[in-house]
Amino acid sequence: MKSTLLVAALIATLPATAIADSWMMRARAINIAPDVSSSIAGLDVSSEWVPEVDFTYFLTPNIGMELILGTARHEVTLNGASLGKLNHLPPTLTLQYHFMPTGMFKPYVGAGLNYTRFYNVDLAPGLTVDSNSFGGALQAGVDIKVTENGYINLDVKKIWIGTEVQSNGAKLTDLDIDPVVWGIGYGFRF
Repeated sequence: MKSTLLVAALIATLPATAIADSWMMRARAINIAPDVSSSIAGLDVSSEWVPEVDFTYFLTPNIGMELILGTARHEVTLNGASLGKLNHLPPTLTLQYHFMPTGMFKPYVGAGLNYTRFYNVDLAPGLTVDSNSFGGALQAGVDIKVTENGYINLDVKKIWIGTEVQSNGAKLTDLDIDPVVWGIGYGFRF
């Protein structure tokens, strides 16, 4: 309670221009379309539609930092036959450049880092994957102003995600998932 009051008091002492329009929150529907590669021919990961939430903090009118949060459950197949399913949580942080921060159409590009945590792995007996992945991310998108603080958002990201597939503890193959993530959503600037 004391920390909440302290934060509220600090925010209240800031000039209005220091915090006005510094944040944007978006809710998106995203399609995660894996671009799979592996030394085992026919190994694949399903494409999925899932909800995603992101938060952008604007350091300047042109420069923002975005954190995307979402999770998905994918089916892993070999030549079309199911090997089971797994979940992944891929928080991704990008540094963005917004080309026209005061226009009706606000295009941006970004680059950053991804950490993926694989969990709830339910694959064929003996099969498992490494739990952690670190990789890069590239992004491009546009916010289209529809109200004073509301925006329709179109976004695409390329995220590098890889893991090791193991059978009874022995490495079978590296699995590069490397999805393209297409998104459409609504954002609110505050």
